[in-house]
Amino acid sequence: MPAGPYAHGVDRRLEAQAGFRVKAAAIGHFLVIEVPLEERAKYPASATVVVSDLDELTRQLTAHGGQVTVPEAKSETGRFLYARHADGAEVEYVEWTPDLVQRIIG
Repeated sequence: MPAGPYAHGVDRRLEAQAGFRVKAAAIGHFLVIEVPLEERAKYPASATVVVSDLDELTRQLTAHGGQVTVPEAKSETGRFLYARHADGAEVEYVEWTPDLVQRIIG
């Protein structure tokens, strides 16, 4: 488990951005995020994956038959987008800001 707020299960920046209580844990490059059930229904992804290069991820995804379903946007924690893989899996991809990568992953 990485050091920092994720090891303790809460990141105040995620909560401020979302507007509700968020518990999150980083396990490798996957984020496990707990949000209220009524809020969860608003998000189209079944998984959240941290990537180092969102542009390269988009190129590879589309080259293999996937498509971006929610265009790239910026947040306090970095850039993100939602995508559907060729097999139908819906995934949120996030590229964290350098300071957040350093604090969480090291």
